[in-house]
Amino acid sequence: MATGVDGQTRAHGRDLLTQLSTPLRSFLSTESGSAGVLLLATVLALAWANSPWSETYHDLMSTELAFSLADATLSKDLQHWVNDGLMVLFFFVIGLEVRREVSVGELTRPSSAVLPLLAGLGGMLVPVALYLLLNPSGDAARGWGVVIGTDTAFLLGALALVGPSIATQLRIFLLTLTVVDDIVAVAVIGVVYTDSVQPGLFLAAVACLVVLSLLSRRETWHSAPYIAVLAVAWWCTLLSGVHPSLTGMLAGLLIAARLPRPEVVEQAASSFTAFRQSPRPDMGRTARLGVQRAISPNERLQTGLHPWSSYLVVPLFAFVNAGIDLRDGALADALGSRLTWGVFLGLVLGKLVGIAAGVQIGLRTGAGRLPTGVRPGHVLGGAALSGIGFTVSLLIAGLAFTDEADRAHATVGVLLAAVGATVLGWLLFVTTRRRSGVATADLPMVLDRPVDPSSDHIRGDPAAPLTLVEYGDFQCPFCARATGVTRELADLFGSRLRYVFRHLPLDGIHPQALLAAHAAEAASRQDAFWGMHDLLFANQGAFTLEQVTGFADELGLDVEQFLDDLQDPQLVDRIADDVASAEASGARGTPTFFVADRRHVGPHDTGTLARALEAVGART
Repeated sequence: MATGVDGQTRAHGRDLLTQLSTPLRSFLSTESGSAGVLLLATVLALAWANSPWSETYHDLMSTELAFSLADATLSKDLQHWVNDGLMVLFFFVIGLEVRREVSVGELTRPSSAVLPLLAGLGGMLVPVALYLLLNPSGDAARGWGVVIGTDTAFLLGALALVGPSIATQLRIFLLTLTVVDDIVAVAVIGVVYTDSVQPGLFLAAVACLVVLSLLSRRETWHSAPYIAVLAVAWWCTLLSGVHPSLTGMLAGLLIAARLPRPEVVEQAASSFTAFRQSPRPDMGRTARLGVQRAISPNERLQTGLHPWSSYLVVPLFAFVNAGIDLRDGALADALGSRLTWGVFLGLVLGKLVGIAAGVQIGLRTGAGRLPTGVRPGHVLGGAALSGIGFTVSLLIAGLAFTDEADRAHATVGVLLAAVGATVLGWLLFVTTRRRSGVATADLPMVLDRPVDPSSDHIRGDPAAPLTLVEYGDFQCPFCARATGVTRELADLFGSRLRYVFRHLPLDGIHPQALLAAHAAEAASRQDAFWGMHDLLFANQGAFTLEQVTGFADELGLDVEQFLDDLQDPQLVDRIADDVASAEASGARGTPTFFVADRRHVGPHDTGTLARALEAVGART
């Protein structure tokens, strides 16, 4: 369970699998949006390298740049500065995202990670086996690591182009799957493709990582110390002989993500209100610092660095690595090479078969289940798109092969695989859409159980033309704030609005939420649901049996009957029906609102919900 920064408490329970958080939504948007820039950089590199001016491209790539610090001098050409320098930022951002998902995101509960883990492992083992089947020995065998990775940016970009019209749930599943690829790929780079290590400098880099861990444990909220220590760790790693991608990934993994504490958020809100009332520079600085303290360094670093990584570093990497000269028979040589086809088959066929097999093993053994809205055909299409290795594949190809011809053959295989995987994914998505008739891979948007005045809790005229349904949790602070919104809406619309409350107790994060829900249902047996509803939200905290009994007495209920009703198994079924309805309707956090029978997406302030209700009223 997790408390979101966008005014919603989220569930990661057995029945409520996933919820698209604001940081994750931003991550997905940035990655898919950068795919176009990445493709443009690749095309430009290939065009330049195969033009009459190709020599200028290679001269630019071989331009030497040197930096000195004390007695240490570091000199590399432009290509290596990008591959060994800027790419550490790329892997650092990946590490941050993985840590966030493990701490507060989709991988918080091990059970939700089992299926993507099995799929990820299958999506590496089968490609490697196919590659080695064609290249079992010699220098070509060193390139098996080329086929293990997936390029997240190209994957999400291709999914947006050829996938279902709405694919939020599938995108989250695929992103979780690529976490496995990323971690293993970086480990392979750091261990398999490192020739020699200088122990002293390597230990200095490890010491820097320890410092990062200590900064995170002490909840140091300034970003500057993390960046400074990362820079020193990168320098030491690079001089030690180990590829700095390993340091980048480990550094990101060591910076913890945490949920915003409600009291810190309230302090930030108070500071902002004070600045709005008195817009002085000192008040503005206090408000800014208050907001920064409320957000973990992990997420602030991601927010700041991810666009640079996606729109600058990765396209620049593609530009300096994809420019291979395919003239004078070079392309024909590559197409006749077992190395090229080993890469192609490993990525295109191996990823599809391996991921599909991993998912099937997980489903058949009961180890996991697909996210709501995702069908097996969607998984096959996503598995095919996972064959777009590109960034990590090109990086490993540059490390695995010293021979220029072998490197060129591997690069051609990676480029051909990107095209082949996209076409195969498109065919599988089209086939799935035609067979199932379903064009999306997302959470349901329609209220699954229509409002029933005989069983639902309704405030207002049961026959009112406008309906607002809330799935709520009596311990959720955001739900408590929403009670003010619903009252304002009732005042605004009067008898035209009926407000319906349904239970969605997130007992994994709110331990007394179920007790509170039972108390409300027990009170409803004496026609006092709304009285108990208001008291529970007005007195939020760690509810106890004594406290809810006191509420019953305050409402003038028969306390003995109230206590008897609390033990009635029918109340359990009543609340379970609401939770099942939430699952079927796509509600994954609290509060979740439905305007009429459509799930409301976005802010749930009075103005926004009023406009949504008025729009429904205008249509009816």
